[in-house]
Amino acid sequence: MAMANTKFLILAVALVTAGFSAAAEPSEISWAELAPPQTIIEDPFAELSTEQLEALRTILRYESSKNKSNSHITAERAENLRNQLADEGLDVEWLFERRETIIQKRHAQSTAVNEKVIGTEVRIPGYVLPLEFDGQKVTSFVLVPYAGACIHTPPPPANQMVHVSYPDGIEVSGLFTPVWIEGKMRAEYSTQDVGLSDGEARVEVGYGMSAKNVFSY
Repeated sequence: MAMANTKFLILAVALVTAGFSAAAEPSEISWAELAPPQTIIEDPFAELSTEQLEALRTILRYESSKNKSNSHITAERAENLRNQLADEGLDVEWLFERRETIIQKRHAQSTAVNEKVIGTEVRIPGYVLPLEFDGQKVTSFVLVPYAGACIHTPPPPANQMVHVSYPDGIEVSGLFTPVWIEGKMRAEYSTQDVGLSDGEARVEVGYGMSAKNVFSY
């Protein structure tokens, strides 16, 4: 009877240990999973013609200029464009208000994180944008979803970038090195100054991770 109890106890411990090991194994996720479900933002500008959009841009450039006397756009031209758009049934002030609202909503969407991945052990591939070095090794970097991100193009949304801290460091072969990262994902908004070949770019980052492992893709 004692032998049977001992065998049962060993089996139970083995099953529990196996359960812990399985739980510790990171889940592979995609970049799409980092963005929460998006709501549709109504965009009245989508219905406007190219000429109407250009007229609105011209008015906005004039009204946004700090020194209107030095602007190549005259007050008369801006006023004429306003009147022209009004004759076409457009409310310029309402459209400008909607523009600000759309900008705010899109920014909120771009920085929103997916709560389902927060606090979970994950594995995700990406490309390294170095931030800090220890000798020849990168110890802090931004992980981005594709090579060339932030260079001569708008950066990815904040919820498509991860600020990774990895004290062990990893050697990189260039500005963008493909890697896998493993660790617990955090919701951690930050702004990072990324060094590029033609200067620096400040980017918004929505996630953070103290990586347990970083290895070549």
